[in-house]
Amino acid sequence: MHKPETPTSNLLDSHPYLRQTLDLVADKWIVAALYVLSHGTKRYSELQREIGDISQRMLTRTLRDLERNGLIERQVYPVIPARVEYSLTPLGQTLSQVLKSLCEWSKVNFQDVEAARNQYDGAELD
Repeated sequence: MHKPETPTSNLLDSHPYLRQTLDLVADKWIVAALYVLSHGTKRYSELQREIGDISQRMLTRTLRDLERNGLIERQVYPVIPARVEYSLTPLGQTLSQVLKSLCEWSKVNFQDVEAARNQYDGAELD
């Protein structure tokens, strides 16, 4: 008698934190903020200027998410007006290395991706 095979678990189920990690780094603003902060401590206005095209509301939400996840720290200085700076935590530095690699990959390889897209799209028209 043949014993039915038990289904194998899928990738996301077999690595319990992978789904959450992918959710975290799939957000373009998270990646952008971490990338900018990988170059050093920044004030809010510097982050907004260097990221570009991000609303105040979205930047605030992104920074809060990063702080909640232990990836950045927020330092408030008791001056008037208040001065706030953001920097990567040691945990955030480890993730920023991975994201820097991704950014470098995109610089080196994305023209090939675009060429493949154009070739594929052109083939579909035939």
